[in-house]
Amino acid sequence: MESKELLELVVKAADSKRAEDIVALDVQNVSLLADYFVIMQGGSERQVKAITEAIVEKVHEAKEEVKSVEGKDGANWILLDLGDVIVHVFKEETRQFYNLEKLWSEAPLVDLSAWVKE
Repeated sequence: MESKELLELVVKAADSKRAEDIVALDVQNVSLLADYFVIMQGGSERQVKAITEAIVEKVHEAKEEVKSVEGKDGANWILLDLGDVIVHVFKEETRQFYNLEKLWSEAPLVDLSAWVKE
């Protein structure tokens, strides 16, 4: 699966669990780590876990690999390493504290409007 297709799958899965403020950064020319960073938030630890589980389920259904999951116990910030796509699922206050969008501000935003229900 191409990284853009994986990105779409992640965004749609997250949106299905009402993830808030989903942002994707195209880091291909900024980082060697991945092609895309996806950043989103949930309103509670339970929602953060539900968003993460939905993404993992859709990735497995697509026969793709989840290389690692970090932070699932605390559910303030869960990181999913999907290879070319790195997913960050935050609680709101944790997202504001780390402000990854500012840290990776050189990376252009990806237009997700076609994949997210308003």
